[in-house]
Amino acid sequence: MLERITLAADALENIVWNWGIPVGEESIPFVVILLLGAGVYFTFRLGFIQFRRLGHGFAVVSGKYDDPEDTGDVTHFQALSTALSATVGIGNIAGVALAIHWGGPGALFWMWVTGVLGMATKFSEVTLSQKYRNVREPDPERPWEGMVAGGPMYYIERGLGQAWKPMAVIFAVFLAAVALFTGNGVQANTVADVFQTEFGVPHWMAGLATASIVGLVIIGGISRIGKVTGILAPAMAGLYVAAALVILILNWNLVLPSLALIVTEAFNPSAGVAGAGVGTFLFTMLWGVRRGLFSNEAGQGSSPIAHAAAKTEEPAEEGMVALLGPFIDTIVICTMTALVIIITGTWDDQIPQEINLSSGNVSYVVERDDGRFAFFQASPEEIQVEDGTPVATAVGDTRMAWHEVAIDEFFLDPDQTQPFTGVILPGQNLAVAADGTEYTSLHGNVVQNGAPLTMLSFQRGLPGDWGHYIVILTVLLFGISTAIAWSYYGDRCAFYLFGPRAVLPYKLLFVGMHFVGAVSPLILAWTIGDILLGLVIIPNLIAVVFLTSKVKAEAESYFERKPWMRHVKKG
Repeated sequence: MLERITLAADALENIVWNWGIPVGEESIPFVVILLLGAGVYFTFRLGFIQFRRLGHGFAVVSGKYDDPEDTGDVTHFQALSTALSATVGIGNIAGVALAIHWGGPGALFWMWVTGVLGMATKFSEVTLSQKYRNVREPDPERPWEGMVAGGPMYYIERGLGQAWKPMAVIFAVFLAAVALFTGNGVQANTVADVFQTEFGVPHWMAGLATASIVGLVIIGGISRIGKVTGILAPAMAGLYVAAALVILILNWNLVLPSLALIVTEAFNPSAGVAGAGVGTFLFTMLWGVRRGLFSNEAGQGSSPIAHAAAKTEEPAEEGMVALLGPFIDTIVICTMTALVIIITGTWDDQIPQEINLSSGNVSYVVERDDGRFAFFQASPEEIQVEDGTPVATAVGDTRMAWHEVAIDEFFLDPDQTQPFTGVILPGQNLAVAADGTEYTSLHGNVVQNGAPLTMLSFQRGLPGDWGHYIVILTVLLFGISTAIAWSYYGDRCAFYLFGPRAVLPYKLLFVGMHFVGAVSPLILAWTIGDILLGLVIIPNLIAVVFLTSKVKAEAESYFERKPWMRHVKKG
């Protein structure tokens, strides 16, 4: 059953992210063209607002212009913290590692591009979200329903007119699903993966613990969510960045060469680890754009929902706050993560690992004659191993892989002194030695990926043997805070589709899906998330492009009137 699901997911992902304009043997996906094209369009239409007005965004979020009497549920800072809680975290810790794992160091350059362009995109969609938000009287007996509901579904319907309501409904349905998988399941999966790798905690146990914490917070609604994320997001981001800075300072002589490698590999890539032999420009660009989008969410239409709840009467004012998100997330934090991974040399390094045959990190790949690997292959009936080495290793044969990279040797002991000889039975998650002894796990050298790769990088980069605990702590708290923030995005979609009474049932479903995500295979969770990501940005960006004149008018009026001057705090 799981194999059929992964095969179907692979097919859908191929349609969403690979269907596009052919260029040689590759193609530029239409989703990527729309994402980058819209960012370029907003940048020029708004006069490079992400560069000209960046300082004003920091001034607004500082609180110096706040007016507690303005309409909304949370302050500017809490709205940004909620939005950043949904973006800064797993995308920075695991997403950057994934991009480098598949696309090589050059993928970071394309994450930068999505970040810079995403600042203009984020300003545009959040300004519209504030302009067309829905405000109602709060119900004190049902605080989780909130006073404000906003987001693309509202500016599609109200900005473009009733004829566009079907597209608004489609967006709300897709984003509610994105919240369940990408914003929820992936977070739970990554946290569970880290705790299983580091402490041997079963995925179900970690999932049960984090699902319980998420459930306790989200029932309180956006006010409680804003308070929790307003503490967690800045504290964890500060700790993570400080630790990364220490590594960069200790290895200051490698920073510039690493940056040069990133730029060089962006246009003339050699290969990512999982894509050994790929080394194509479009492959590297695609992985950078995909992970950049997952990281900063610009164009996705999710963070406008959080920013719509901010206390303000000026749509462009909250747009300026939102503009900071991709800058902090992608330009600053993702760069820190990538430099640490590249400088410590962990991104293409194989390390000893216990290979639990039932782990979600185990997959099966087929090497093609061009050096690439085909993924999501059905597992073979058996894999013969002789003196540690798989017997069939020719091109076209099925190989067992860890994080989608084929395993070359198998051993019985952690010290790798006893090569395994026998047969691996994937369908039974079992290895049977020549003498009949059965094993549920073996040992070998594997390439790490996701959060475990970032953990390894911090462990090597910081003095002593404790650096990885910083990543463990940030993965735990960011995974929880991201899921908490995404629960709000999803329940606003449920609010739009079915009314306020649908909010609580959606929250309960969200908590249940958090547990499901924790026990699902890593690659499956990310794949489903990528599919939904690609689908959800299409209606959102179409609407924002058509409404750009409204965004431009709001921005010009705001900076001409300078309404913030009325709220400058004295003293």
